[in-house]
Amino acid sequence: MISLDAIDIPSQVRIALEEDLGSGDRTAALIPVDANSRVKVITREDAVICGVAWFEEVFRQLDEGIVIDWCCRDGDRVTADSLVCELRGNTRALLSGERSALNYLQVLSGTATLAARYADAVSGTGVRILDTRKTLPGLRLQQKYAVTCGGCHNHRIGLFDAILIKENHIKAAGSVAAAVIKALAMAPDIEVEVEVESLVELEEALSAGAKRVLLDNFSLDHLREAVNRVNGAARLEASGGVNLQTIRAIAETGVDDISVGALTKDVVALDLSMQFIDE
Repeated sequence: MISLDAIDIPSQVRIALEEDLGSGDRTAALIPVDANSRVKVITREDAVICGVAWFEEVFRQLDEGIVIDWCCRDGDRVTADSLVCELRGNTRALLSGERSALNYLQVLSGTATLAARYADAVSGTGVRILDTRKTLPGLRLQQKYAVTCGGCHNHRIGLFDAILIKENHIKAAGSVAAAVIKALAMAPDIEVEVEVESLVELEEALSAGAKRVLLDNFSLDHLREAVNRVNGAARLEASGGVNLQTIRAIAETGVDDISVGALTKDVVALDLSMQFIDE
């Protein structure tokens, strides 16, 4: 599971600021260099907040004198029109950092909020909701962290930390069994999972020694049958055709995990607003 300690937030924010500021903020130069202001950030909708560290880092890099008072932290649920935080400090820095800071807070809160909806949908079933590698380019670790803030779980981070044998790997290897046997021999200390598309392939995977199996686009009846056949001998993950309307029924088949690409792929940024406070 991703933690903040594993993420190089200063480097990520530096790139974001370079992208936005370039050679300098020409519009902020209209403001006196020594002007100071107070601003507030509010949410326009119910949400799970995520991205506090990135938001803070934006303003830290622009002006360490900016003070931020938070009303919530990562993972907190807030209601529409709630105050998220207040900031005070140099007006130019507040204006220059506004967009980059809000971009992080909006996208990551949007990811966490969607994850919370999926987690709520399977509450009480014991099923884990997993993310995928279908993340926004350059935001892999950020979004996977946001998924955990919403109450869901991380699958593998990339191609380096686990083996997931999918349809094209199976075709290239020759069969489900051939792929599983080679993977287990090649990397005995790394988690190996194999994707199957039928109950026949499931039996082949189990016979080859698979301990984690992804059931791709199985019907509810076939998911239940798979759970009965495996009887705890392997961890079963359902995938395909998963949305907020179908996920509860999938969870109730008895599978262990459900992977949901939409957690990070279909994210909609949270509606946030930064407003100056009249003194």
